[in-house]
Parts: sequence; C-alpha cells; structure tokens
Amino acid sequence: MTALSLRDLPSVDKLLRSHAAAEMIASYGRPLTLAALRRTLDEIRTQAEHLSALPSREEILQRAAEYLSVWSRPTLYPVINATGVIVHTNLGRAPLSAETLKAVQAVGQGYSNLEYDMRRGKRGSRLLHAERLLRRLTGAEAAVVVNNNASAVMLVLSALARRRRVLISRTQLVEIGGGFRVPEVMKQSGAKLVEVGTTNRVHLDDYRQAIAEQPIALVLVAHRSNFDLVGFTAEPSVEEIAAVTREAGLPLAYDLGSGALLDTALFGLRHEPTVQEALQEGADLVCFSGDKLLGGPQAGIVVGRADLVAKLKKHPLARAVRADKMALAALSATLLHYLKNEALEKVPVWRMIATAPEMLSARVQGWIAALGEGRAVEGRSAVGGGSLPGETLPTTLLALDVPHPDRFLARLRGCNPPIVGRVQDGAAVFDPRTVLPEQEGAFLVGLENALRGG
Repeated sequence: MTALSLRDLPSVDKLLRSHAAAEMIASYGRPLTLAALRRTLDEIRTQAEHLSALPSREEILQRAAEYLSVWSRPTLYPVINATGVIVHTNLGRAPLSAETLKAVQAVGQGYSNLEYDMRRGKRGSRLLHAERLLRRLTGAEAAVVVNNNASAVMLVLSALARRRRVLISRTQLVEIGGGFRVPEVMKQSGAKLVEVGTTNRVHLDDYRQAIAEQPIALVLVAHRSNFDLVGFTAEPSVEEIAAVTREAGLPLAYDLGSGALLDTALFGLRHEPTVQEALQEGADLVCFSGDKLLGGPQAGIVVGRADLVAKLKKHPLARAVRADKMALAALSATLLHYLKNEALEKVPVWRMIATAPEMLSARVQGWIAALGEGRAVEGRSAVGGGSLPGETLPTTLLALDVPHPDRFLARLRGCNPPIVGRVQDGAAVFDPRTVLPEQEGAFLVGLENALRGG
C-alpha cells in the first residue's frame, strides 16, 4: 500500500456529511461520532501495508458505528437468574419490589427533602430517613444507615474502639465474599483485635479472663452466615455473652450480616437469627445488610442503644460511608412492606422463599409445553448471599438434554437479556424459583432461540 493510495481515504469532514454519520450523531452525539470516525481511519492507516484495498466509505462508516455500539453499551444490565440461588451476590443480590422501585424513581427524578427540614425551613439530616421504621420494626432505641454492612461494622469499631481493644472469638474470624476478612476490617478501623478461645471452642470464662486481664472497649460477636462450625465445638450464646458484658459495663456489638426480620424456619429452613432476637438477647448494637434477607437495596444498618448510635452519627467516618438518597428511599419502601405485614407478597426474596413447590412444578410444566421439549426433575434452591449455609428448598427444575450443556449455557449468557443457568447431572437446568414472572417471556424466547440455533 503506497502513501498515494492513502490519500484516497475520505476525510473526516466528508464522512460527517453522510447520511449514516448524521444518524450516528443523532444517536450518540457529535463528539463521540467524531472520535469513532477518527479511530477507524487511524486504524486503517496503521494496517495499510497489510491491506490489498482500501475499505469503502460504507465500510468505514460501519466500523465506526460498531465502535459507537461497543463504547455506549452499558456494563451493568439486567439478567435472568435461573440458577435457583435467591440472594445471588454475583447477580446483584436482592431484587426490589415494584413499590420500592417507584419510591426510588420518585426521589431520583427530581429534588427531595434529603437534608431539609420542611417544618423549620432549614437544613435537616439524612440520618433520620428510615430510622423511624427501623425503630418500630426492631424495637431498637435508635438506628443509622450507611452504604453497606462492612461500613457499618467499620463505623462501630472506629467510633467506639479506635486505638482500643475489641474482644472477638476465634470461631468467628471469618472471611466474607471477595476475600475480605473480619480481622482485617477490624484492623483498618484502628481497633486492636483481642482473640479469645480456639478455632473450634470458646467459653464464657475466655471472655471473663480477657476482660479481667486488660482494658477492653467493646465485645464483638460476628454471626457465621457463610459456613457451619460442626464437630467438637463449643460457643456461648449471645445472651450469655451479653450477661458478661453487662456485668463488666462493656457494649456488645453483634454483626448479624443477613438482616432477617422474618423467621426462616416457617418455610422449612433452619432458623436464622433475626434482628429483633439479637436485640432481645442483649446486643447493644446490631449491624446487618439491607440487600440480603431483608430484601432491599445495598445498605448497612446499625440499630440499638440511643447513646451508642448517637456516637456513630457524630463520627467523621459516618459522612464518608453515608447512604445516598436512592438507597434511603428504597430501604424505607422495603421496610414499609414489613410494617404493613405484606413482605411475603411484595418483597421478592421472601416471595421466592415462600413459593409452594406445586407452583414451581406447574411453571416448569408450562415451560415444557411452550418449548415443546425438556423434562421436569427434582432439585434444590439455595438462599445464597452468605445466609443459611447448606440450607436448601425443594424445587422442580427444567432440564434440557443438550449435547454440550456448558456451551449451551454460554450461548444463553449472550442473549438479551442474558440467561444464567447451571449444569446438573449432564443437563442444562433452570430453576423457576428465581425467574421473575415479568421475565418469563424473555426467558422462553431466549431458550427457544438457543435450542433452534437462533
């Protein structure tokens, strides 16, 4: 390719005057379209010596359009969760109720009273939003909301025990998702970690001895929500530990994690400690997530004694980890479902947990009829999200006997919206428990196209 032939490339200005470029400008704006055209021309010039002919003007415009499509494509988008894992951390954890989404839209599309006191006509505090609902639901004296539960624990430790000692049992030094470890979170807060007991056994005397031997600022209990401790084990209850901390005049913080407000045992699962129970057992502060079993947005929530919560609200870190207006709106709307005793019908996480097995079986039979193939097999759904490890719910799965199930699932992940399933006993399987009703049409279209090679 000679330098002379490169002069035959159309100029950017000439390309911009084309009808195709005008359509791109209308869709993506002039600056981004200009960048795509320049990128395409630069690429052609770089590869010129390997080309047998220059691309046509139409080909250049098409390449630029492909760049624009890739550049503007969102990296965060909806997917269809057919895995049967209800609180799927990798797929966004808890889906929100219709009322919660409306609340977010109402607050997000305009101005709000986020930090404005309408009665006084002066600046207010965002910290009061959701607090009244949390107090009523849990019986706590006060509450504060931050951006996630790790931040909630960090705030508690920073505000109450910075440069001071915090007791925690070695049985509770867990690692949560993404490689984050409780001891490391504690150290980042500036608190000094004091471990008691052994990796499998801890006794009340271990707490008493540690408190007697050195000044302690806080005792922390971390709920093991993502694994079980079995075998030769021993561990005092929160109520027993609370009695020791009260006697010593020390605050007890309980990192509950999952944020259950309802009893999971009512649905055939092992009982998960609820926030209300944690307070009743004597915890002075309870930290938990908003987007696990609570079924709301990502948030970290601390409820408990008013004097301790007041210290959290005043600490400088509270501003750095504060929740935004949309999270507060979503959390308040979700909590209202519990207050109105409609969580089982309105909160998707609990609606999935409470779905009767016969309803799941009927949905699968409907899928088989619609697709004209597949078989129904027994399966198990998981709660997920680091809650109730090993606990599952009975379900009926749609099984598709395709030649290469892994490749088939990869094809489904390329659908719009993507479909995420799993392999079981050599078949591609899909759990109706986590396929939202409003996504069922797209789900069946995606399966149909993948089965027919579309």
